[in-house]
Amino acid sequence: MVIQWFPGHMAKARREVSEQLKKVDVVFEIVDARIPESSRNPMMEDIIKHKPKVLILNKSDLAERDKTKQWIRHYESQGIIAIEIDSIHSQITSAIEQAAKRATTNIFERNEKKGIHKETIRALILGIPNVGKSTVINTLAKKGAAKTGNKPGVTKAQQWINVGKSLQLLDTPGILWPKFEREDIGLKLSLTGAIKDDIIHLDEVAIFALNYLIEHKYETLCEHYKIDFDRDGEVIDYFDQIGIKRGMKMKGNEINYELVIETIIRDVRNKKFGPITLELPNDELSDN
Repeated sequence: MVIQWFPGHMAKARREVSEQLKKVDVVFEIVDARIPESSRNPMMEDIIKHKPKVLILNKSDLAERDKTKQWIRHYESQGIIAIEIDSIHSQITSAIEQAAKRATTNIFERNEKKGIHKETIRALILGIPNVGKSTVINTLAKKGAAKTGNKPGVTKAQQWINVGKSLQLLDTPGILWPKFEREDIGLKLSLTGAIKDDIIHLDEVAIFALNYLIEHKYETLCEHYKIDFDRDGEVIDYFDQIGIKRGMKMKGNEINYELVIETIIRDVRNKKFGPITLELPNDELSDN
């Protein structure tokens, strides 16, 4: 399955990112801790090139903590500074400031040798839509109170935001890439709410979710729906059991599969099965 999805404003945002890179010292790339690799935009590597970067694994409260640690060790082993945050409940400003200082140490040391003294780090913040970028920015800027307004060369969609005394953020629109060539990437993005529900057939998303839960969260799945699922059963049987148990029927006593599908996806998104990490560093994404 190859899903083409590249609206015009995404192309414009990509051009704007390229233009703004010269104005910043470091790039913050925000990803979803549940799907760190699937929620990264592969085009950004070519655009960012050698600019220092910090990878921020957001929504860590929704992911399995030990697996998030695995991801951080994986990225750090590749020379990428990575941190985990929960933008809603935790104090994130200090962690992000420290990561920015780590990423820009060499640049600032070189500037000092040249007699250039600079205290404020300027950062470009990137992330695909619905990965939590706006929530992170609002938390850092104390609900938007520190916006500095448009500056020359910055479009209305981009704002400089002060974070304390040592950091300035340049916000950008969320950017998706032109197509998802791997089926599982699209399914993961859909299940976590990163893309609109009309991009991928939701029955496929619900099937993906159930198969994952059967394999990794079997006891929690059974407890939540009060059903003893057959690990080797057919997916349609799972749908039927959930529909019957929850009374999701239409006229003629037929199962309302649309409602069952919506329920499964909503329950995953609302953490009904606890923290979930849908991929690990050693996983091989399937080409379908």
